[in-house]
Amino acid sequence: MPAQSGAKEASADKSPAEKSPAEKSPAGKTPPAKSPAADTPPAESTQVLRRVGAGSAKPRTGGAKPEQAPESTQVLRRVKADQPPPAESTQVLRRVNAPRSGDTPEPGADAPKPPVAPAPAAPAAAAGATGVLPRTPSEPTATPQASGNGSDGGEGGGGTGDGGGKKPKRPKRTGWRRIFPTWRMVLGTFVLCVIVVIGLLFLGYSMVQIPAANALATKQATVYLYADGSQLARDGEVNRENVGLAQIAKPAQHAILAAEDRDFYTESAVDPKAMLRAGWNTALGKGKQSGSTITQQYVKNYYLAQEQTVTRKAKEFFISIKLDREKSKNEILEGYLNTSYFGRNAYGIQAAAQAYYGVDAIDLDAGRAAYLAALVNAPSEYDVVAHPENKPAALARWNYVLDGMVAKGWLSQSERTGMKFPMPKEQTVSTGMSGQRGYLVEAVKQYLVGHDILTKDQLTAGGYRITTTIQKPKQDAFVKAVDDQLISKLDKKNRKADTYVRAGGASIDPKTGKIVAMYGGIDYVQQYTNGATRGDYQVGSTFKPFVFTSAVQNSSSTQDGQRITPNTYYDGTNKRLVTGWSGGRYNPENEDQKSYGEITVRKATDLSVNAVYAQMAADVTGEKVKQTAIDLGIPADTPDLYPSPSIALGTANASVLEMTEAYATLANHGRHGTYTIIEKISKDNVPVDLPGRQTKQAVTREAADTTTSVLKSVVEGGTATAAQGAGRPAAGKTGTAEEDTAAWFAGYTPDLATVVSVMGQDPVTAKHVPLYGALGVARMNGGGPPTEIWAQYTRDALRGKPAASFDLELQPGADVVAPSTRPSTSPGTDAGQDNGGTTGTPSQGTTPTDGGQGNGGSTPSQGTTPADPTTGGGGATTTDGGAGGPATTNGGAADGGATGGGNPGGQPGTGGTGGGADPGTTGLPGGFIAPQTARRQ
Repeated sequence: MPAQSGAKEASADKSPAEKSPAEKSPAGKTPPAKSPAADTPPAESTQVLRRVGAGSAKPRTGGAKPEQAPESTQVLRRVKADQPPPAESTQVLRRVNAPRSGDTPEPGADAPKPPVAPAPAAPAAAAGATGVLPRTPSEPTATPQASGNGSDGGEGGGGTGDGGGKKPKRPKRTGWRRIFPTWRMVLGTFVLCVIVVIGLLFLGYSMVQIPAANALATKQATVYLYADGSQLARDGEVNRENVGLAQIAKPAQHAILAAEDRDFYTESAVDPKAMLRAGWNTALGKGKQSGSTITQQYVKNYYLAQEQTVTRKAKEFFISIKLDREKSKNEILEGYLNTSYFGRNAYGIQAAAQAYYGVDAIDLDAGRAAYLAALVNAPSEYDVVAHPENKPAALARWNYVLDGMVAKGWLSQSERTGMKFPMPKEQTVSTGMSGQRGYLVEAVKQYLVGHDILTKDQLTAGGYRITTTIQKPKQDAFVKAVDDQLISKLDKKNRKADTYVRAGGASIDPKTGKIVAMYGGIDYVQQYTNGATRGDYQVGSTFKPFVFTSAVQNSSSTQDGQRITPNTYYDGTNKRLVTGWSGGRYNPENEDQKSYGEITVRKATDLSVNAVYAQMAADVTGEKVKQTAIDLGIPADTPDLYPSPSIALGTANASVLEMTEAYATLANHGRHGTYTIIEKISKDNVPVDLPGRQTKQAVTREAADTTTSVLKSVVEGGTATAAQGAGRPAAGKTGTAEEDTAAWFAGYTPDLATVVSVMGQDPVTAKHVPLYGALGVARMNGGGPPTEIWAQYTRDALRGKPAASFDLELQPGADVVAPSTRPSTSPGTDAGQDNGGTTGTPSQGTTPTDGGQGNGGSTPSQGTTPADPTTGGGGATTTDGGAGGPATTNGGAADGGATGGGNPGGQPGTGGTGGGADPGTTGLPGGFIAPQTARRQ
C-alpha cells in the first residue's frame, strides 16, 4: 500500500542505530534502552530538521488503529553522508502539507510520494520524532521559526529540543532591594569612573603647560652694600633677594624640609593622600590645609596666584608633575626657598634672615633656621616680637621642626638637647631711602645707566647685589662733619636764610678713582636732589687751578712773552681790560672791587684775583683751558663751559662729584682715571661684567705738581687756612658763585681728594638764592663752613693713617718763591710785598692793596684817595677767609687783627667769617680788606 511503501522508504533511509523507538518496537510499548554505541552519531553526519504538515491520517495496513496526525511534526533525522560533510552543519526546517483523508491524486499526475504512516503517537511524542511526510507541491515552504525551550514548539508543539529559545525573564526587584544598586551596577560605575578619571588626567596633562613666572615672583629688591659687605640699602617693590642653594646654610635647608616636606627628595611631585587628608580636615572645619608638597607650593608661589580655587589646584597638580620631570630636586628647593613668604615683608630666606636676625642665609644656624622654617606655616602669628602672646604656639612649631631634623638625621640629639630658642631682633621700621641711602642709591643707578652697565628696566626688575666703593667709616665721618660744622648751626625758626642752606660733598681716593664717601643732603626724603651730583651751580674760583695747569701744560706765555709760572707777575687791577682776546671788550671785576697791582700768580691764586686769571685765560686761550679741564675730568658738555676769558672765573656749572674727579687727577700727579662707585655686581650669583678702569696721563706731572704747589699756598696762607685743621699736608682752592649762591672748597691730600659745597635754594620755588645772613654771618664764603667741613672730615677719615707728603716734580724755577708783589709805576698797582716790613707808597690817586706786612702796619701816603670809589670809605665785605667783624675807619684796627688807615667819613663795612685774614696783608685806606675769592659779575 502507499502508506506502507512510504513507511518503508522512511525506514530504509536510516540505519538500525538511527531508527526511532517508534520504528523499533510495537505500538504503545516503551522501547528498550539503547546502548551507548547506538546513541553515538556517526563521526560525519548532517542534521536535518524538517517541519512536515500532515493531512488526514490514513489507516495503516494490518488493521492498525488510525491516529490523527498533528498539524505539524518536527522530524530530526541523522543522515550518514557518503561524502565528507560540509564545514558547518545546517539545520533545515521544512513544512510539509500531507494530503487530507479521502483525497486521491489524479492518475498520471506528478503526485508526491505517499506520506509515511506515523509512528504511534505516545512514543513519537516522547521521542520527539515521526516519519517524514512529503509536502504537496501546492504548499510553499514555511519560513523557519525559532523554537522555544522544547515545551512550546509553535503550532505542532511536539518537540522537546533545546535549540535557541528565549530565557525566562528575571523577576522584578521589589521592596527594599530596589533602593540599593546591584553588584553589576556598582562594578560598572566604578569601571566607568576609572576610565573617566584616566581620561581627564590625560587630557589635563596634555592641555596644561608650564606658564611663565608670575609678576610678583620675578620682582626682587636690589641690595646695595658698603665696600666691606655690610648692607647699605635695599631698593625695590618686593623685599626679595634670590640666592643660590650654595648660599643657603645646610641647617636652613634641612629645617625647611623638616617643617614642610620631610620626604621631598624621595617622594613624587604630588601626594594625593596628603591632598585628600587636607581636604577632609578642611571640610571638618579644622582649618584650611594645603596638603601640598614643596614642589606644589613652589608652583603656587612662582607660577600661579594664591587664590583657593579648584581651577588653580588643578593647574598646580599638573604643573607640579611636569616640573618634577624637567627640574632637579635641588632646583625646586632653591626656588621654593627664594619665593616663600616669611613675614616682615620678607620674601625668600635671604631677606628673612636679614629681617629677623640681621645675617645672611649662609650664616644661619640650626636654631635660627628652625624658627624661620616655622614662620612659613603662619608668618604673622609666629612672629614672637609682634605677637608675644603667640610665643607658645611658635615655640611648639620650632620644637616640631627641630624634632623632625633629629628624626631625619640632620641634627644630632646632643645638639638638639642643648638648644635654646633664638629670639629674633626687634622689627625695625623700614627707613627705605631716608638719610644718605637714597642719595647713594641714586648715584649708583646713574653710574650704572650712564656707563651702559644696566638699563633702567633691569634696575626696575631688581634682583641685583651691588657692592659699592663707599667705605662706611668715611661715609659716617662725612655726615658727622657736615652736621657739626653746618647743620647744627642752623636756626631755621629765627633765620630765614638758614632754610635755604643745602650741602653736597664727595670724596675720592686719587690713586684708585673710587668714591669712598658722598654727602647728598640733609635727608633724601626731605631734599630729593643730590647735592653731590647736581650740576646747576657755578663752581666759582675752584676752576682757576685748571687755568694755571693749562698754562704750564701748554708752556704758555704772557702778552709780553714771559713764561707763565707761579712767580710770573700779573696786573691785578680791578676792572682791568683783558688784552690779546678778539672776542670783545672784557674787564672783569675783582671781588669787592679790589685792586692788587702787580702780583705773582701764586699770590693771585691765594687771593683769587679775577683780573689776573681772566688775563691768563686769554694768554693760554680759552680753547686750551677748556680742553685741559676736560682732560682733568670735567665733562665736555658741562653747561656754560665757554672757551672765553670768563671761563677762568668759574662760570661753568659742574657738579661736586665732577670737580672732585678733576682735583683727584691733580692729586694723582696728572694721571686721570674715571671715577667709579661700583666694586662688583651680580644677579642670581652670576657676576655682571664691569668696564675696566682706564687711566691716562691727562696732563704732565710737572703741570699737575706745580699746580699742587700753588694750591698748598692757599691752605698755608691764603683763603683756606681753615683746611690746616686736617692735620696733614693739603692743597686746595676756595670759590664763590655769582651773587654768593654757593660757596666751595676743593682740596686734597696725597691720599684723599674731597670737594664740599654749600648752596642756597628756596625750599618752595627751588630758585637759587644768596646765602647772605645764613648761620648768622653777613656772607657765606668758601673759607668758612665748606673748608671747615673738609678739614674735620679729612682728619677723621684718615685717622690712624700716617700723614704723607706731596712728592712733587715742579716746573723749572717754581721751587723758588718770588715776592708776591713788586713796585709798579702803573696806576692801580701794589708797591708792597707779602713778607717783610716794606711800606708801600702808592702814587698819587692810586689805591694801594696788600701793601705790607700784617704785623707792623703800613703808612699810606697822606691825602691819597682810592682810585675806585667803591673801595673807598668803609670797609668792604669779605669772603673766602676774610676776617670777621666790622672794619674800622680813621686808622682803627679791624676785628681781624689787621691795621690800616682810612679816610675820614668812611662807612664801616661788615667782615666775613672764615679762616682769618691772609698773613702778610695790611689794611688799606678806607678800611680792612681781607683776601678774596673769585666772583663773576
